[in-house]
Amino acid sequence: MRPGKMAPAGGFGAVRGLWVPLAVLALARASLALTEQYPALSLLKQELHRQRQGPAGGCASAGEWAEQYSAECDSSFLHFHELDCDIGGSSSCESVLSLNTEKILNQAKLLAEQKRFPFATGNDNTNEELAIAYVLIGNGLYDEAIRHFSTMLQEEPELVSAIYGRGIAYGKKGLHDMKNAELALFELSRVISLEPDHPEVFEQRAEILSPLGRISEALSDLTKAIQLQPSARLYRHRGTLYFISEDYATAHEDFQRSLELNKNQPIAMLYKGLTFFHRGLLKEAIESFKEALKQKADFIDAYKSLGQAYRELGNFDAATESFQKALLLNQNHVQTLQLKGMMLYHHGSLDEALKNFKRCLQLEPYNEVCQYMKGLSHVAMGQFYEGIKAQTKVMLNDPLPGQKASPEYLKVKYLREYSRYLHAHLDTPLTEYNIDIDLPGNFKDHWAKNLPFLIENYEEQPGLQPHIKDVLFQNFESYKPDVQELICVADHLGSMMQYETPGFLPNKRIHRAMGLATLEVMQAVQRTWANSKVRMNGKTRLMQWRDMFDIAVKWRRIADPDQPVLWLDQMPARSLSRGFNNHINLIRGQVINMRYLEYFEKILHFIKDRILVYHGANNPKGLLEVREALEKVHKVEDLLPIMKFNSKTRDGFTVNTKVPSLKDQGKEYDGFTITITGDKVGNILFSVETQTTEERTQLYHAEIDALYKDLTAKGKILILSAELGEVDAVCNLILSLVYYFYNLMPLSRGSSVIAYSVIMGALMASGKEVSGKIPKGKLVDFEAMTAPGSEAFSKIARGWMNLKSISPSYKTLPSVSETFPTLRTMIEVLNTDSSHCLKKTIVVV
Repeated sequence: MRPGKMAPAGGFGAVRGLWVPLAVLALARASLALTEQYPALSLLKQELHRQRQGPAGGCASAGEWAEQYSAECDSSFLHFHELDCDIGGSSSCESVLSLNTEKILNQAKLLAEQKRFPFATGNDNTNEELAIAYVLIGNGLYDEAIRHFSTMLQEEPELVSAIYGRGIAYGKKGLHDMKNAELALFELSRVISLEPDHPEVFEQRAEILSPLGRISEALSDLTKAIQLQPSARLYRHRGTLYFISEDYATAHEDFQRSLELNKNQPIAMLYKGLTFFHRGLLKEAIESFKEALKQKADFIDAYKSLGQAYRELGNFDAATESFQKALLLNQNHVQTLQLKGMMLYHHGSLDEALKNFKRCLQLEPYNEVCQYMKGLSHVAMGQFYEGIKAQTKVMLNDPLPGQKASPEYLKVKYLREYSRYLHAHLDTPLTEYNIDIDLPGNFKDHWAKNLPFLIENYEEQPGLQPHIKDVLFQNFESYKPDVQELICVADHLGSMMQYETPGFLPNKRIHRAMGLATLEVMQAVQRTWANSKVRMNGKTRLMQWRDMFDIAVKWRRIADPDQPVLWLDQMPARSLSRGFNNHINLIRGQVINMRYLEYFEKILHFIKDRILVYHGANNPKGLLEVREALEKVHKVEDLLPIMKFNSKTRDGFTVNTKVPSLKDQGKEYDGFTITITGDKVGNILFSVETQTTEERTQLYHAEIDALYKDLTAKGKILILSAELGEVDAVCNLILSLVYYFYNLMPLSRGSSVIAYSVIMGALMASGKEVSGKIPKGKLVDFEAMTAPGSEAFSKIARGWMNLKSISPSYKTLPSVSETFPTLRTMIEVLNTDSSHCLKKTIVVV
C-alpha cells in the first residue's frame, strides 16, 4: 500500500493531512494473528488505512463528499494546487516560487481578511504575515513556511498561530524523519500549554503520535479533544485508532457515536461493518456494508468488503456478485481483483482465478500476493514453468532490513521446492515413491510450521527437466464414457463432505479430488477383504490402515499444493520429541472463530465440570462459592472472574480431554488441550490444540492397529455372508477407527476431509452408502474430539449419514488407481471442466 494525499479536514483545511501516515507503523502491530482463521482479513484491514488517504480521514475536497462533510469542514482555505517541484531549496523551486509570488500574496490577503486560519490575532498586519506562511504550507513549500514562522517568532516568541503553523509544517515535511516528528510534537505541545482548550490541537498532535506507534498517547489526545468539543470526525478518528489496537468493541462504539452525530457517513458505516467482521460477526457486518451502500451507491470498498464477508460465510454466488459490482465501478480496483482471485482459487476455479491475478499484476507488477497466487495457480494446474517463474519473482522481493517478511515470501521457497519435486515425478507411477520419505525431514518440519526457510545443509531439488512437459488440458469428452461417469460420481460424493458452516467455501476441485479418493478407498478395501494385495511405496503387500488414509492424502495434496499435507510421525525425531501442535484459536481478544461457534457451549460445560473437580480436590472450603459462581457462567468470557478464585489459575488455566481406549478397558489417552487466559482489561484467549508427541502417537497407533485388524477380519467375513449384524459391526469399527484418527490429528493439514473420505469409502466397501449431508454448523473432527467415546461418536455420525444400501452401479466403475496412475493424470482430471456432470443424470444417486 502506497501513501497518498488526503483531502483536508476540519477548520484547518489541508494542514489536517497528517492523518495519512498512520497506516505503516501501526498496522504492522495489529495484523499478525488475524489471518490464522480468516486469511483475507489483512486485506480489509489495509483498506481501513487506504481509506484514510481519501475522504475517510476527514472532509472531501469536492463533489458529493464535500456536501456530506460540510457541517464538519467549514474551512477550505488551503485547497491549492501543489507546486510541481522539489521544495528542498533547489533553484527550480525558487524560480517557481518567484513566479507565483503574486498568486500566493493574493491568496494570503483573502485568507487574512476572512481570518480562515488557526489562532488568528486582532492585528491585521500580523494576520497577513501568518496567512502568507499558511499559504506556503498549502503550496507544499514547508521549509519556506518554517522560515517565515520562525522570523515572526523571533519578534513575538509566544505567537500561538506561528508556533502551531510551524509544528504543522514540520509534520508535513515528513514523519519518516524523526527530527521533523520531534519538532512538530514540541511545537504542538507548546501550543497546548498556551491554549489548553482547543480540541483541534490535541487532534493534530494525535495525528503525529499515531504513525510513530504511540497509539495510547494519540488516543489520550483524541479523548481530550472529544471532551472539549465532540464531533463525528473526532469519534471516527478515535475509532480508527481503537480498530488498529484490535479493540474492536470500543472502535464500534466510537463509529456508532460518530454516526449518531452525522448519520450520512458511508465511510464510518463501512468501518463499523469492519469492526463486526473482525470479531467474526459476519451477518452484522453484511448489514453495515449494505447500509453504507444505501448512503453511497457507487462505494467500491463497501462492495469489496461485502464480497469478502459473503466469501467468509461460504456464499460463493453472493460474494461473486458483490466483487463484480465493485469491478463494474472500477475494473482496475486491485484489491478487489486480488480478493476475487483468491476466492476463485479456493473455490477450485483456477482458470478464472488466474485471469484476476494476471490483471492485478498488470496494474501492480510488484503485488506480492497476486504474484504468489499466480504461481500457485499455475502449479496446481500442472503449468510448472510459468508457476516457478512467478514464484522466483516473489523470492526476489527480499524484505528490507528490519522489515517483517510477508506470508507469501515465507511460503514461496517451500512452494518452489515442492513444485520442482512434483514436476520431476509427473510421470512416475504413484505406487513407486513416497513424498513423506523423499522430502528432507527439516524441510517438512519448517514447511509445516511455516518457519523462515533457514535449513542447514539443504540441497535444493533439481531444476525443471526439459524432457518433462507441463500438464495439458484434457477435455471431458476425451475421456471414455465410463471414466466420465466416474468423474461425475466423484463430484457428487465430494459435495457430500462440504461443511455448511461459516468460513468453509465450497471448493469443487477438493470435492472432485476427495470424491475420487472415496472411490479409490472403496475399491482398495474391497480388494483387501478379498485377500488381494496392493502396490504401495514400491512394494506389493497387504494394505494397512495408513495405506488406506494415504490414498486420500495423495488426492488432498495434489488438489491444493499450497498446503503441506504431511504425516507428523514422519517428521524429524527432534521435532516429535518437542511435540507438534495443531493449534486453533476459538476466541482471541475480541475475535471469535465462527467456524467453531457450535461447540463453544459443549466445551464450556466440560470446562465447568473440570473446574468443580479441581476445586473439590484443591480448594474444598471454597467449592460452594465456586459452584455458585459457575451457575452464573453462560459464556466463555464469564470464566475470567472464576480464575481469580485460586492463585494457581489467576492468569489462566488448561484443561485436558481424555479419550477412552477400546483396546484396554479403563485406560485413557490424552485428547486435546483447552487453554483459557485473560489479561487485565478482560481480553481472552480461548484455544484448543492437540500435541503430537512420539509417545502419544504410539498409543493411538496401537489402538488403530487393533481396530483395523478387527475390521479386516470382519470385512472378509462380510464379503462372504453380508448378514445385517456383520454390516452393522463393520460400520461401527470404521467409525471407531476414524474416531481415534481424528483425536490423534496425525497430519499437518487436511485431517478432517481426509478422514471423512475414508469413512465414506470404507462404508461403501461394506455395502453402505452415505446419503445424508453433514448438518449445518457441525464439523466432523470436532464431533469426534468432543464426543465422550467412540460409541457416542458412531451414534452421532450415523444419525446424519442416513446409510443406505450401495447402488450396484458402483461395481461397474473403472479402477481409480489404474485410470489415474500418475500425478499428471490426477492433475488432468482435476483440471477437467465439471459443468458436463450437471447435464448428466448420475446413475448411482
